[in-house]
Amino acid sequence: MAEETIFSKIIRHEIPSDIVYQDDMVTAFRDISPKAKVHILIIPNKVIPSVNEIEEEDEKVIGHLFTVARKVAQMEGIAQDGYRLIFNCGKNGGQEVPHLHMHLLGGEQLRGFGF
Repeated sequence: MAEETIFSKIIRHEIPSDIVYQDDMVTAFRDISPKAKVHILIIPNKVIPSVNEIEEEDEKVIGHLFTVARKVAQMEGIAQDGYRLIFNCGKNGGQEVPHLHMHLLGGEQLRGFGF
């Protein structure tokens, strides 16, 4: 079993966060250190440490992350103009929390790959 993370506590509403969407599979909340006008993290409610630990049984939740990203982008009013979705994997990939998460960035012109 994967270890608990700070995101696990956000999912269970044990620590304050600005949750914008939640269902039985995923939770989406505003990043506390935004890199764009809109910066939302979308995470599976099940702890999957990184992309390297995704199993076949996780395919439904991984697909759902993208469906929710589309829904949240529409809710935030950024779907029309465009947005960026990013997954970081491992320390050298910039992953800071060992719980798979998708960054949804938008609300302004995004340049380069820096993050």
